[in-house]
Amino acid sequence: MVSKKMQSALNQQIKHELYSAYLYLSMASHFEASNLPGFGHWMKKQYEEETGHAMKIYGYVNSRGGRVELEAIEKPPAKFKSPLEVMKQVLEHEKIVTGTIHTLYDLAMKENDYATQVMLQWFITEQVEEEKTAADIIEQLKMVGDAPAGLIMLDRALAARS
Repeated sequence: MVSKKMQSALNQQIKHELYSAYLYLSMASHFEASNLPGFGHWMKKQYEEETGHAMKIYGYVNSRGGRVELEAIEKPPAKFKSPLEVMKQVLEHEKIVTGTIHTLYDLAMKENDYATQVMLQWFITEQVEEEKTAADIIEQLKMVGDAPAGLIMLDRALAARS
């Protein structure tokens, strides 16, 4: 059974994951309105991934005899700047999420909650991938600079994400 303290922390992480999904959906809307459908598609895939992360924790809490209590999710920003600035925001956000996962892992270690440690290992590995992907796109955007053709090519590449 999951402890009350761990249950509360996991419930907070569900909120973080759902906020991430909400943020990425807002970014998708921005890109679609900016005629960058590939970036929009990529962000909608991020939305789906973050929702999946929340549901993974949701299922885990329930499987350990805990109770999921959903918290209010704050409104994400709706206005964004250039694709490069948006992707920098994505990377910074992912670093924050990485920090919350590490804090959860620390708590699981303090509580000798080995099952939660194992479950969180998947998230730790996932966050390494999330940060690398955002950083790679940032570097590509820096290479493209102000060249519209390069931005269009990158937009098409991001549209191919399955």
